[in-house]
Amino acid sequence: MQKHDALFSKKSAPERSARMVETIYGCKWSLTVYQLLANGINRPGAMVNHVEGLTTKVLNQYLKRNVEFGILDRVTFSEIPPRVEYQVTSFGQKFLRILDELEKLQQELDANDS
Repeated sequence: MQKHDALFSKKSAPERSARMVETIYGCKWSLTVYQLLANGINRPGAMVNHVEGLTTKVLNQYLKRNVEFGILDRVTFSEIPPRVEYQVTSFGQKFLRILDELEKLQQELDANDS
């Protein structure tokens, strides 16, 4: 087959979504924080209190990144003292399903290696 007869163009990885997955999986705390949110722990102070070794500074950086990606939404209540909670967005729910599938794939790979 000659080059001009090619039926398919070069396939590239989806740049933004691949970067999101890499950033989230590259973070030491990402899956732990998603697990906290799934269990109804959505305030930063409570998150830090529930996870040994997690600092407020690291958590805030992580939460900010997830808000920028559109995975989490920051909800601020006008109370005294001020209260902030985080929740998973509808886009975030789709994204977390993809992460769940990646975890299942890893489990299958681990089972095949045994």
